[in-house]
Amino acid sequence: MGTTHSPMMGDHQSADNGSTCDTLYDHRSYARVLMPLVYCAVFLVGLLGNALALHVIRPNLKKMNSTTLYSLNLVISDILFTLSLPVRITYYALGFHWALGEALCKISGLIFYINTYAGVNFMTCLSIDRFIAVVLPLRFSRLRNVSNVRYICVGVWLLVLAQTLPLLGMAMTNVEPDGFITCMEYPNFEKVDHIATILIGGVFLGYVIPVITILMCYSILCSKLHSTAKTNHLTEKSGRSRKAIGVICCVSLVFVVCYSPYHINILQYMIRKLVSSLDCTDLTAFQVSLHITVCLMNLNACLDPFVYFFACKGYKRKLLKLLKLEVSVSVSSVAKTLPEISLKENIDGNNIQLSGSAAGSGNEKLMERRSQLYV
Repeated sequence: MGTTHSPMMGDHQSADNGSTCDTLYDHRSYARVLMPLVYCAVFLVGLLGNALALHVIRPNLKKMNSTTLYSLNLVISDILFTLSLPVRITYYALGFHWALGEALCKISGLIFYINTYAGVNFMTCLSIDRFIAVVLPLRFSRLRNVSNVRYICVGVWLLVLAQTLPLLGMAMTNVEPDGFITCMEYPNFEKVDHIATILIGGVFLGYVIPVITILMCYSILCSKLHSTAKTNHLTEKSGRSRKAIGVICCVSLVFVVCYSPYHINILQYMIRKLVSSLDCTDLTAFQVSLHITVCLMNLNACLDPFVYFFACKGYKRKLLKLLKLEVSVSVSSVAKTLPEISLKENIDGNNIQLSGSAAGSGNEKLMERRSQLYV
């Protein structure tokens, strides 16, 4: 593996100072190919999907409600994160080498952690908001008032900044023995006093409490919707409750699958670090697992648009409209290349099709109005 580290060498020192452990980046040859590919996909899908979500939300700003406001903040967080990805992609493509200086490394790291915990907190707010709307609509209706929700959103951003701004006081780059300069890697923080205790506290505040809140809210919400569907045959027949429960399960699954491996990974390593002495092998395994679980967690930025597609009727309609527009433009460009005689021969047929499509669109509008009675 290209390492000269002796097993008999001070392993305990290796765990306390990542720079003395020279196997931390032995997976560089694989990571410099796979990680940029993953993050390029996250960048493209996340940026386009969340930009479309912002485009859908923007016309509704005048009639803003609590759900829209929380969703808007979540979308803004995801867009900021995806815009910061090109420099991280470059870093991974160079084999964990950062050539842009300490300041940009700190900014990149700050944006990463801000997006992570802003996403967690705003998803928690959305779950509580849905819970109040369905289960306790009268008792806590003030919490869903738009003016109060604005203050809650400001409070969430301040909480996230309080969680992440201390990073600015830490050195986030490190010159490795092989000459590579790493940025925002865990071994760079090994020298911080009480790092294990700090990170365990961060996991409980930034993950354990939110995930328990989200799962409790959505579990009670699903139970309420299921019981309502049983007593209301019209709701059960329309399938609205089944769709709502499916969306809730999808949101919960995305959250748990994306965020759990990373935080559980940190939690288990920090607990082991507190109760026993870890060697270079342990630190290397943890470093590799961090790169994998961070990739998985960042997939959340490009999975959110898929959740919007199934959960938000306006988002789905806008996306399908854009896709149909693109197809129609392609068809029209092909039609321009057809001979003029062929076009004249098809005029009557096109008229028939147009009248049929007009009738079809009228039927679609009628069906949409009927479906809105149940939404």
